[in-house]
Amino acid sequence: MRVTLYTKPGCSLCDKLKAELLAFQTELNFDLLERNIEADEDDFQRYRYLIPVLDIERGELLYPPHHRETVRSALRKAHRQTT
Repeated sequence: MRVTLYTKPGCSLCDKLKAELLAFQTELNFDLLERNIEADEDDFQRYRYLIPVLDIERGELLYPPHHRETVRSALRKAHRQTT
């Protein structure tokens, strides 16, 4: 399963969510990709006011505010669909 975190440098909310995702990674075994929205004009236009955005393969697109248990639940649901 692939999980994409849309972020940008200096985003403390992004850093917090990334730390939580890294903790969940050992439990749910997914690939975490980080995309800097400032490096892609389309990403920037789409997400500049919304980061951090979490795109879970075969799952939901999650927008802030991110709550630990909501993220974990979405990851588990997507993980069940891939196994």
